[in-house]
Amino acid sequence: MMPRPVITILAVNTGSSSIKFSLYESGEKEELLFSGSLTRIGLKDGRFSVTDPQGRYIDCERVDAPDHAAACRHVFSWIKRHGPGMPDAVGHRVVHGGPRHTAPEKVTPELLASIAELVPYAPEHLPQALNAIRYAANELPGVFQVACFDTAFHSTMPSLAKLCPIPEEFRKQGVQRYGFHGLSYQYILSQLQAESDPLARKGRVILAHLGHGASMAAVLDGRSVETTMGFSPAGGLVMSTRTGDLDPGVVLFLLQEGHLDADALRDMVNKKSGLLGVSGLSADMRDLLEAEADNPQARLAVELFCYSARKHIGALVAALGGLDMIVFTGGIGLHSPEIRERICEGLSFLGLRLDHERNRNHSGVISQETGKIVVKVIETNEEVTIVREARRVLEGG
Repeated sequence: MMPRPVITILAVNTGSSSIKFSLYESGEKEELLFSGSLTRIGLKDGRFSVTDPQGRYIDCERVDAPDHAAACRHVFSWIKRHGPGMPDAVGHRVVHGGPRHTAPEKVTPELLASIAELVPYAPEHLPQALNAIRYAANELPGVFQVACFDTAFHSTMPSLAKLCPIPEEFRKQGVQRYGFHGLSYQYILSQLQAESDPLARKGRVILAHLGHGASMAAVLDGRSVETTMGFSPAGGLVMSTRTGDLDPGVVLFLLQEGHLDADALRDMVNKKSGLLGVSGLSADMRDLLEAEADNPQARLAVELFCYSARKHIGALVAALGGLDMIVFTGGIGLHSPEIRERICEGLSFLGLRLDHERNRNHSGVISQETGKIVVKVIETNEEVTIVREARRVLEGG
């Protein structure tokens, strides 16, 4: 069998206030050439950095990027000047695919128009992704581009799990539960398969992506059947600055009493709530863990995060009809043994037994051998998923 030809693929991951990018050589496996980011877009102390595969800085500087357009110009002009030539393809993370886009697709004018129609579904993310796609087309003319949708992974959920209990006239407008972090979950499943873990293809698994944004997915026999986020990435678990699930009555009260208008409400739900809103101190779990001994509000925020996670795990276990494995990933899930332990210590009734030493040492498997449930920690890599999907579309798969 002939080896796969080596091609270069640029993965672009846009956020509401950042752009992350990675250039890979894709052959029999993916080899990172460099990765970088431009963060704090819209603030005076924006930072642009690029590192090599060993984490050594290739470039690092303060950048004035007053908006996302300026950030795109800086990122793509740098790639054009310093990259090893024109990439063979560019893959973009697109947060929301709506009801129509359930697999990665080649970027065309028709697709861009379709994504633009979805902006009201994810106004914090989709305009930035569209900007990045357009700037890539300008700076890297003629390069094949692929949109990789974060919602696509959850398209396998049963129709009942997608259903929002509202009148049909609104459901026909695309109001349903979608789920997010799909590129991360797809990577974790691929890693389990690479480890020949039989539960990746035949088992009841909860994948927990715990970071600035946090969600969980219930995966049955390798397919998503339920998830904590719904119509938007603001639902589900308590997060760093997002509310998670919120009683609609609270929203109505704040609107009706004139406390907030629609724009201010969106800002509150996405940027001022969660760990930050409860603690009044920080959105960063590391800060809260450091402060909780002397700060009751910091301790309350940490406890609420772990309680929310345990509660949602219970719901996902019910959807799965049992549980064989939990996998932690994301910044908090990967780096905080204390949070992993606090979440798991309330789940012993399921037969979950954590090995405290393995957990402290960040072992790949952190559960006891005698436990009924396997608990793993795996580092995610959404960019590798983007590279794989972009190549598959490029090759007509």
